[in-house]
Amino acid sequence: MKKILITGANSYIGTSFEKYMIQWPEEYQVDTIDMIDGSWREKSFAGYDVVYHVAGIAHSDSGKISAEKEKLYRSVNTDLTIETAKKAKADGVRQFIFMSSAIVYGDSGKIGKKKVITKDTPTNPANCYGDSKVQAELGILPLQDDTFKVCVLRPPMIYGKGSKGNFPQLEKFAKKMKFFPYVKNERSMLYIGNLVEFVRLMIENEEQGIFWPQNAEYSNTSELVKMIGEVNGKKVHLIKGFGWLLKVFSLFTGLVNKAFGNLSYDQSMSEYKTNYRKFSLEESIKETEKI
Repeated sequence: MKKILITGANSYIGTSFEKYMIQWPEEYQVDTIDMIDGSWREKSFAGYDVVYHVAGIAHSDSGKISAEKEKLYRSVNTDLTIETAKKAKADGVRQFIFMSSAIVYGDSGKIGKKKVITKDTPTNPANCYGDSKVQAELGILPLQDDTFKVCVLRPPMIYGKGSKGNFPQLEKFAKKMKFFPYVKNERSMLYIGNLVEFVRLMIENEEQGIFWPQNAEYSNTSELVKMIGEVNGKKVHLIKGFGWLLKVFSLFTGLVNKAFGNLSYDQSMSEYKTNYRKFSLEESIKETEKI
């Protein structure tokens, strides 16, 4: 039996993974530790095979970030990650899995301009949140040796029932609007049901290095809103010809490119020797929208 410790209580990803692993009670034991106060430092990680580090502060800012918030990003997303990895290694843990993000490559490409990430694309964070993830990676990867494996995941936007971030906003549009602008774009996304299986495989195969899991299909924002609407019994009509107007709006707010811009991983970099994509895009939307 492999013993897994999730660092970060009540997180969407951590909770989803813990629930998923219940179906293998003979093979995995999953525990969770709260990282909010400093009491976790007093707990020994000895006896755990894996530490799955999901604790962190998500990017929820638009525009200029205050000095206090920037300091918090550094403290939690960078310093806490490195400290936790060092403790895991010192306590004899064999594998450390870190949830990084596609944000390490910067913002989405602008409307009409493709942005395709390959394995050779260098990190290029556009803000302190992205840089906090990059610095965390740089701090933990050198800890790797023959007895301590570091596994870094750089997923694109993660979604599923109960998820936060951009996806719930798309749900609101799909459920309330009869018309929605059609914009041709391409985005990588990752359904939570596919992510948890990928993490399980990382643990089972004791992987190390950097990985880029994503759905088997790219998403188009407009088509996604239409699909969400259909699953909820709503007809959303996609209207062409608004691209120019959205380009104008994008000059004043980054939210436009965040929604309609382009950001995709080359599919070849997300292939794995064992299939982790248990859900197609359509299936994942149906699962997410189940009542």
